[in-house]
Amino acid sequence: MSENARTRVGNSDAEERERKAAEAALRAEHAAVYGYGVVGGRIAPERRDDARTAYDAHRARRDALERDVTDLGGTPEPAAAAYTLPFAVPDAAAALRLAGALEERVAAVYADLVRAASGQRRADAASALREAAVRAVRWSGDGVAFPGLAERSNSAKESGKERPASPSPQD
Repeated sequence: MSENARTRVGNSDAEERERKAAEAALRAEHAAVYGYGVVGGRIAPERRDDARTAYDAHRARRDALERDVTDLGGTPEPAAAAYTLPFAVPDAAAALRLAGALEERVAAVYADLVRAASGQRRADAASALREAAVRAVRWSGDGVAFPGLAERSNSAKESGKERPASPSPQD
């Protein structure tokens, strides 16, 4: 294989990884928008403005990711009609935990997009990762040195403080 052919294959592999990471981020944003609908219905009144601000931020990121996926040659996946929540949300305390879990999940997929992307898309993904990490700390009261990395789930399991999974589409 010639050097030019190897470069084209390498570039197409990188573009495919970037598109797949953008699609994963889009799915996470769809789930976050749905999840914040649940959070908003259960959260304590004094935190409703925070929930609304997060909801609006996730809608804006979702819309931008739909454009990114299209620009990368993909077809944006529409949101599912409903998502399975990681735990029941009967009250304000559970809504607070759900908001933190949503942000941790979003941070993880943006970490993947930062690794896969370049240029402005990488900068945007890094900004989204930072914003999700900040919101996660505001909701949960604790944070990690490197948000979005797999070590988080390993150390949480080892310490007995395993975090719930993020919402997934209902079948």
